[in-house]
Amino acid sequence: MESTILRTEDFNASFGTTHVLKNLNIKIQRKKITAIMGPSGCGKSTFIRCINRMHELNSNATTKGKIYLDGQNIYEQNPTILRRKIGMVFQNPNPFNTMSIYQNVLAGYTLNSYKLTRTKKDEIVEESLKNAALWDEVKNTLHKKGTFLSGGQQQRLCIARSLAMKPEIILLDEPTSALDPISTSKIEELLYGLKRIYTIIIVTHNIQQAGRISDYTAFFYLGELTEMDETKTIFTNPKNIQTQNYITGRFG
Repeated sequence: MESTILRTEDFNASFGTTHVLKNLNIKIQRKKITAIMGPSGCGKSTFIRCINRMHELNSNATTKGKIYLDGQNIYEQNPTILRRKIGMVFQNPNPFNTMSIYQNVLAGYTLNSYKLTRTKKDEIVEESLKNAALWDEVKNTLHKKGTFLSGGQQQRLCIARSLAMKPEIILLDEPTSALDPISTSKIEELLYGLKRIYTIIIVTHNIQQAGRISDYTAFFYLGELTEMDETKTIFTNPKNIQTQNYITGRFG
């Protein structure tokens, strides 16, 4: 039986006088992949940045309404603790360039001043890299800089860094848009496997990608959620004309 892990209640987000997200009511199902789609500037990236409270790091950003994670309002939680529960992977691979592959995986623990034994560190690094399908490629070069890796490997390293903190949800903002088709395919295969353990929310412009890997699709237009359903329903029988036009390539 499916269960809701995250939901919003009349949620709004703005930058100064620009109203970006308008009265969002959305439910995200546990251990499923939800794709967030819609034309540029419709609020997709802002939405996922609100989920782990990165939006408020902008000095003129404001929010109204509620977001619940496991029934708890995220705005009543310590943002540092919340971000351990909600990992984030960005559009461009961004391993810390002064750190080795090993140190990159452990960066969340280092930045939060966790004290771990060497054995525990080794365990976390190996498990995270295996879960990110990267271990076999880097196990003999763990102490080399992460920036020596290819773009696709760097993005999987960033996913491993996120997995290391054992989050409940992983947010991905266009994670394959800077990658070649082979690297993209590896990331998609990886994400499809990870949903056994994690809830995944992916912002993507790639309609085919959403069709391949997501269980649910939410379509945003001008800051509003116009439609959300199982992906196969959205793709074969969209109820909203904007969704239909976007999927058939009439606008983007």
